[in-house]
Formats: sequence, structure tokens, C-alpha cells
Amino acid sequence: MTKADLSKQPEQVAHMFDEVSTHYDRTNAVMSVGNSWLWRIVTARTVSPREGERVLDLAAGTGTSSAALAKSGAEVVAADFSRGMIAVGAERNKHVPNLEFTWADATALPFEASSFDAVTISFGLRNIVDPATALAEMYRVLKPGGRLVICEFSTPPNRVVRSFYRFYLDKVTPSLVALASSNPAAYSYLSESIIDWPDQPVLAAWMREAGFNQVAYRNLTAGIVAVHRGVKDPAKPTGLTVPVASARIHTATDAD
Repeated sequence: MTKADLSKQPEQVAHMFDEVSTHYDRTNAVMSVGNSWLWRIVTARTVSPREGERVLDLAAGTGTSSAALAKSGAEVVAADFSRGMIAVGAERNKHVPNLEFTWADATALPFEASSFDAVTISFGLRNIVDPATALAEMYRVLKPGGRLVICEFSTPPNRVVRSFYRFYLDKVTPSLVALASSNPAAYSYLSESIIDWPDQPVLAAWMREAGFNQVAYRNLTAGIVAVHRGVKDPAKPTGLTVPVASARIHTATDAD
């Protein structure tokens, strides 16, 4: 069984997700105590795909969110770094005509500049070895005025909720995962990565540094998860030079 660590070496992370791909959706439903469906709905509504648009769903996994986006009539590209996830997703969603699965490295996307109306990534940005470069790539492939939506585990602003959540991750999650997952060791990494991930204002700052404007976020489930959104600014050139390690500071942001 493979367990990645917080160095987030790409091949190691990909192999870990390959191993959990078959039961990934079931385990997520158990770990989120059923909230994952709500987070998907809010994310899809925030993306607001429309017929005729082209949408990139990064870290798409088995394509659960991608299929929901495709119901709008938009052409959806479901991309993931795990070939195991892609294989499972393509098989499960082979009846969806406007949904395409492809392998992709989020830090070097195999797509032309300005080729998508919207880009979204759910619970995947924190697993990328270089989030700054990934954000720069998302900016590059978006059309001017295109939308970015990020759904990710975050930091509950209430101290009591934050303490309870940490207890849940440390003490409760291992027992649940042992019952639901084919690779419990992998999910210990996921808990570690959630705890290590920066809070909502820091991610908002990273998005602004990448060139996005109209950046805002909405807390879900008391801030356990947050949905960030931004728009590609056509007046700014593509590019991102902010080092992730030095960007972990609190800045003011628009919060819903």
C-alpha cells in the first residue's frame, strides 16, 4: 500500500490515488459524513457552466463532479494526474457524450492558452507539489474573463469548530477510513495535507498574485471547506512568481 507524504512528490501522489481509485467516492462520502454531495452542488453552481462553453475540471478523479458539470451542455474535459482515476472515471461515464477524460499534470497543462471558459479543481490543489505553478497554468488556459473555481478543505474560523475538526481528523477519521477504504494508509496523508494547508485568505492572496481579480470565497460546513472564485483579468499578462512558502500570510479578502 502506498502513502504519500507532505513533500507531495508527483509520482508518489499519483500512485497513491491509483490504488484508491476503485473505492474513492465511497470513502469520500464516509469521511465527509455525507457532506460531499453538498460541496459538489455549490461548486457546480459557482462554476455555472453553460451550453457551448468549454470547462476544464482538474483533479477530476473518477469524474463525479465532471459529469454534473456536463449536464449543463458544456463540453467538459476531466483531467487528472492519476491514470487509475481516469480509467475508472472514463468507464463509469462512457455514456456522457460531452465529457472527455485525459491525463494531465496541473503544473504543465497540455492545453493551449485561452482555451477554456472555466477551470475548476476540487480537493486537488493541496495535493500538487507546486500550487503556485498550477495556478499560473490555470490562468494561462483560461480565456480573458474566464472563471476559476477552487473547492478545497480549509480552516474553520471558529476556534471551537476548529478544535473539534482537528479531533475528528486525528481520532475519528482513521477508524472510518479503516472500514471504507482499500488503502487506509493513504488517507492518513490526506488528513495531514488538510492540516498543513493554508487558510482561506492565503489561498485568495495566491489567486490574486496569479493575476485573478474579483477574488472571493464562501465557507461551507463552518469553514471546513471553502469555495474560492476568481476571474482572469484580461489587462494583466499571464505569469506567477510568488513562492508558496513565503505567501502564507493573512490578507484581507472578500468573504461570503
